Amino acid sequence: MTDLSPFPITARWPAQHPDRIQLYSYPTPNGVKISIALEELGLPYEAHKVTLSDADVKSDAFLSLNPNNKIPAIIDPDGPDGAPLPLFESGAILVYLAEKTGKLMGETPAQKYEVLQWLMFQMGGVGPMFGQLGFFHAFKGSEIEDPRPRDRYITEARRLLSVIEKRLDGRDWIAGEFSIADIALAPWLATIEKFYKAGEVTGIRNLPNVQAYIERFEARPAVQKGWNTPARD
Repeated sequence: MTDLSPFPITARWPAQHPDRIQLYSYPTPNGVKISIALEELGLPYEAHKVTLSDADVKSDAFLSLNPNNKIPAIIDPDGPDGAPLPLFESGAILVYLAEKTGKLMGETPAQKYEVLQWLMFQMGGVGPMFGQLGFFHAFKGSEIEDPRPRDRYITEARRLLSVIEKRLDGRDWIAGEFSIADIALAPWLATIEKFYKAGEVTGIRNLPNVQAYIERFEARPAVQKGWNTPARD
């Protein structure tokens, strides 16, 4: 049996199945990327709920795995060369899991880089911009009277959505076949309406390709399970 005791995080979130991938996460758009990927790939894993409270993400235990105090993070007991591998940053984890299994990242070098460019599009653009949109539209930032921050992120969200709408014209998935790029992107698109209640201001309801894309994504059984892993309560 794999010994994960050298990882301090396991003292606070003990591994009941140390031979499985240990997932430390919460069901946010970034968090569900990894639970959905693990479900899609059929990899055995054990999910640990790490809330967004400082008591969890800024605890010494969690910081020992991710010094940037953000979910998700994993420990793969069967990492490269058979040694346990700790890993944080959702994009890096997605690439690692795809390469580990040889799935969801294209079958040729050209396809791989097409997937990676759209993954980077999500990581560098959609995630940060939509996150700020949520803060200024739905959360504490909405209390700020100055409209400029909110308007900036609404405008940028609309621009990014127009890029996605155009890209999806005639395509089911963002990089051709279903891939980790979709697993990274689609949860953020669904979040605009589901959690941020920003469907009207962003115009996402008027984008038929994006709407159909979200529906296709959410219809997948692995997505339905991953959306709620780990459970909020």
